[in-house]
Amino acid sequence: MRAVILQGVGGTEQLVYDDHVADPQPGPGQVRIRLQAAALNHRDVWIRRGLYAGITLPVILGSDGVGIVEAVGERVDASLSGKRVWINPSLSWGSDPRIPDYSIWRILGMPDPGTYAEAIVVDAAQVVDCPADWTSETAAALPLAGLTAWRALVSRGGLKEGGHQSVFVTGIGGGVSQMALQIASAMGAKVYVSSSSDAKLADAMAAGATGGVNYRHEDWVGRARAMIGGDGPDIVIDSAAGKTLDDLVDLVRPGGRVVNYGQTTGPCPRLEVRRLFWKQVDLLGTTMGNAEEFQAMTDFFVSRKIRPVVRHVLPLKDAAAAHELMESGEQFGKIVLSIDS
Repeated sequence: MRAVILQGVGGTEQLVYDDHVADPQPGPGQVRIRLQAAALNHRDVWIRRGLYAGITLPVILGSDGVGIVEAVGERVDASLSGKRVWINPSLSWGSDPRIPDYSIWRILGMPDPGTYAEAIVVDAAQVVDCPADWTSETAAALPLAGLTAWRALVSRGGLKEGGHQSVFVTGIGGGVSQMALQIASAMGAKVYVSSSSDAKLADAMAAGATGGVNYRHEDWVGRARAMIGGDGPDIVIDSAAGKTLDDLVDLVRPGGRVVNYGQTTGPCPRLEVRRLFWKQVDLLGTTMGNAEEFQAMTDFFVSRKIRPVVRHVLPLKDAAAAHELMESGEQFGKIVLSIDS
């Protein structure tokens, strides 16, 4: 089969296209999927650059994928063969829905072989039906970002259908933040966003955001508060952390929730703890999600006819160029590798 293999830590030259990789064989309880498309996540870039814990090399990157089940192992229902499926990239979550079992939990695409390939083997429990009316590129864009956004908003943030809540989402250029915008809007919330790019703010407004603020402006918190009105947003969804986290605790309404799923701007150097207890703010962490949340998320996107935003589609052999696009930080929407082409 064809695959892109990360041979070492460094630049995009470490991503090596190989068209003579052996097809993986499904073991007991597993299925082999002939992949149609894969999508990039920032996790892929961080692994390639050596900014991730426990890196094992060489490895096929990629956490997002969609394809057709073409072979099943022992103890797998034969009716799965021929079905088009999404892959849940959250592997072996464990029995506690509140938190993964970190002794076994991992994310698809390192150390397990990922989706930058024509075929992949995963446990049968990891697959969920994908409708035929979704394009391969759009379907591939959904899994990791959709799951992360769903857990952050619904499971941790407490977003309710028709609850007339307000949500503030930071860093609207990323895949998770965009899907958080889509989910919250579909649930009837007013969604406000931040970015360092006025162009991305305009894209977000076109995609359904009620308002947006450029966080490079002085007193962006004041601007956001004036824009949102009242006491601030009910829920904040953040992936930046850094010095922004303290600002977000300031921005959220009394009794509100700040949900964080990353620290792309680094550790938090200062947090005014008095704001937490005087405002009765819930500061919550989250990452990925469990199998039930993945099913709920895909059901939601399918039933509401929501589609992820895809900005760039490249052939599998151009994975290095796709990484360069992601590192430029200029895209609004997911970057997808077409494996059929």
